[in-house]
Amino acid sequence: MHAVRAHRRGGPERLVYGYAPVPEPGPGEVLVAVRSASITRGELRWPATWTTAFDESGEPRTPIIPSKEVSGTVDQLGPGTSRFRVGDDVYGLIPFLRDGAAAEFVAVPEGVLALKPPSLDHDRCAALPLAGLTAWQGLVRHAGLRAGQRVLVHGGAGGVGSFVVQVAAALGGAVTATATGADADFVRGLGAERVVDYTARPFEEEVRDVDVVFDTVGGDTAARSWQVLRPDGTLVSIAAPPPPAPGPEGRAVFFVVEPDQEGLKELAALVESGRLTPRVDRVVPLQHTAEAYTALEQEHHQGKIVLHIA
Repeated sequence: MHAVRAHRRGGPERLVYGYAPVPEPGPGEVLVAVRSASITRGELRWPATWTTAFDESGEPRTPIIPSKEVSGTVDQLGPGTSRFRVGDDVYGLIPFLRDGAAAEFVAVPEGVLALKPPSLDHDRCAALPLAGLTAWQGLVRHAGLRAGQRVLVHGGAGGVGSFVVQVAAALGGAVTATATGADADFVRGLGAERVVDYTARPFEEEVRDVDVVFDTVGGDTAARSWQVLRPDGTLVSIAAPPPPAPGPEGRAVFFVVEPDQEGLKELAALVESGRLTPRVDRVVPLQHTAEAYTALEQEHHQGKIVLHIA
């Protein structure tokens, strides 16, 4: 099969387009013929991409195939599988310690896949799993968002932030998002009631009494977020563990998204109801994967960058 692999640890310069063996699905796995895949900023720096552990304690694991978000068609069933049939269109988030979807085929545990939303093509569906599940798990599982609560989303135009804005609005939240002035209309179109241009004025001078802050930026942005939270509010961060609250009140959560079949089903329902639309910045062919990872790190983008495989 055609695949993009790295035989040595590094950045996009290590990615090579060529041939690799087609994987065999093991017990409880299905072989997916990949139609589209999506890439994530920082993925080539994650220890889990290169080792057998989530930190540097694991054994090296090369060559690797990147890209953890997949949309495709079930091509073969491994022993003991029962949830899907050959020919089903599926999508999902591949476990981080496994090879990814920048290839024509990938073997995936059936428990991390769900049926593809029928209204989406594969390119747009591939943009959904990681960012969508991050938004869903952060808002629902970790923040317990309820209808009517006020939400501040940092980085509302980004690959994850654009999903957080949409999911929060779909759940009945009153959403404010930070973004550049150039992205303001885009973010309002996602469902934000208000957009704060963080390049013009500090957001803490514009926002007050927020129930949930969803931080995709980290650093000083997370630290200043305590100023806008209600005493019983929740600061959720995916960038880095947030700094402690300045007082005894408030709650901070740092988490890493997990594969989640039930979450994928909830996202698919939001898509089919018209309340969630994956935003794709650009679609590139598989052989240009290295350039796509470089663009992801160096260029401004709205939404996800997707690899088109077939």
